[in-house]
Amino acid sequence: MKRELLKQTVEHIDIKAFDVVGLVDAMANTAFQGRNLGRAAHIYDDMIKDKDCAIILCLAGSLFSAGLKGVIYDLIANNMVDMIVSTGANIVDQDFFEALGFRHYVGDTFADDKVLRENAIDRIYDTYIDEDELRVCDMTIAEIANSLPPRPYSSREFIHEMGAYLDKNAKNRHSVVLAAYEHQVPIFVPAFSDCSAGFGLVHHQWFSPEEHVSIDSVRDFRELTQCKLASPHTGLFMIGGGVPKNFAQDTVVAAELLGFEAAMHKYAVQITVADERDGALSGSTLKEAHSWGKVDIVQEQMVYSEATVALPLIAGYVYGKKNWCDRAPRQLAQVFNKPSVGAFSNIPAPVGV
Repeated sequence: MKRELLKQTVEHIDIKAFDVVGLVDAMANTAFQGRNLGRAAHIYDDMIKDKDCAIILCLAGSLFSAGLKGVIYDLIANNMVDMIVSTGANIVDQDFFEALGFRHYVGDTFADDKVLRENAIDRIYDTYIDEDELRVCDMTIAEIANSLPPRPYSSREFIHEMGAYLDKNAKNRHSVVLAAYEHQVPIFVPAFSDCSAGFGLVHHQWFSPEEHVSIDSVRDFRELTQCKLASPHTGLFMIGGGVPKNFAQDTVVAAELLGFEAAMHKYAVQITVADERDGALSGSTLKEAHSWGKVDIVQEQMVYSEATVALPLIAGYVYGKKNWCDRAPRQLAQVFNKPSVGAFSNIPAPVGV
């Protein structure tokens, strides 16, 4: 029964295989969300062309299990993103999970969830994941934690160690975590315990009660703010909302609080299905963020669309324009090298670090 349910794998979209430039340009001259999507694509391309702009990619929602992992992989591999802020599920339960050799499967929203439970199959809307394989992912995180000196780590530091692990052990190298490790793109997961990593770290701490690895979310905030300070201008490309959206926006305020003059995020694009009627963060507009001093409103665009529809078109458009070919890599993970080197030698370090 389980083998029958886990039969058809989710296949990741390859934006390199299609030329959508003409389509998206045409959409920009229509109306409603077509026009918004076209303008968002143009703004993202402007970020790419701006030599002083570092691009922050924010990821929320179940994206990689839905076939979008390849899109993000290509953004990293082709120097179209400089840092990532994400939910834990995308990075650990979905990307790292697949790098270990596992897959996500095409499911059914009308499935009998009792039957799925009996077969140890977890459902993410219309996709399936093997719970037994997910436990392997949990325990691999515990294994990595067991191998590290016991101290507090930022999620960026721990994800870097996950990339180092995959560099030696990956069964599927088409991985966002591994690509970020290779291209020195830092990944931040502010709610790192809210995913498979949390189970692995609970196991690690339970059996190492005296000395163990922990995750310092304040260090995450400080390090992302350092990346902001390392960049004359920044642009936000946000898929979904929630914690990643606010975490990235707040770096402007944090920098100011520390006594630095930090420009508001110069560009901002958000793809979301949320709206502002219920007062939730995910649907708060980018214009609202301007009142907080976080986002400039000259080049910002909300796109009200589900990510599996909008993201391949926007990313595919910018890939097809090929302005990334002339873009210098930021390699912002170097900000945290000791001692600081090259272009980052003048970036302020925290007192006592």
